[in-house]
Amino acid sequence: MIIECPSCHSKYQYDEERFDRKPSKKIKCARCQNVFDIHNPAFAPPEEPVGAGDQTYASRTEVKPIPQRDTTEQSPIPMPKEQSLQLPPGKRLSLAILDGPDAGSVFRIEKPRVTIGRSNADLTLNDTEASRQHAAIEVRDTQYGLTDLGSTNGTLCDGQKIEGLVELSDKSEFQVGATTLMLIVTDDH
Repeated sequence: MIIECPSCHSKYQYDEERFDRKPSKKIKCARCQNVFDIHNPAFAPPEEPVGAGDQTYASRTEVKPIPQRDTTEQSPIPMPKEQSLQLPPGKRLSLAILDGPDAGSVFRIEKPRVTIGRSNADLTLNDTEASRQHAAIEVRDTQYGLTDLGSTNGTLCDGQKIEGLVELSDKSEFQVGATTLMLIVTDDH
């Protein structure tokens, strides 16, 4: 499930099994440190009748879609807004793990947005210093962007914590937790 901090509106992936059969939990936002309650969807409020003698029912909770944040607007790199996420034709993209618990393995990027983290991510790392949903690679044809997903320890590129979307190129290295990764772009023969 996706939860959102009511203070800074950061969004996080939250595994429903972590409720431990409790109706709600207190969560501390990694970005602004605000403490707020989240509610277990398994403990939905009971249904109640809409009208007298009417057999239709309505839920007490209102479901609102989560608006997707457009990272291109606050991007420090120029990425045309109309250019959508897509893999470049004729190219093969991979992430090589250079250092850390998974060193030596290579992950092939097969979709234009790939999440990296400790769990519930496209590329799952055996790294206790990585957040569950730590960072994401976004591909817009021949432009490759890296963004931090509100991780606890941050994502480093050239030894600096990144903010917003930063551009990567072939052989760019970045750090997620204790893991160093390299983006590799090759011709697909």
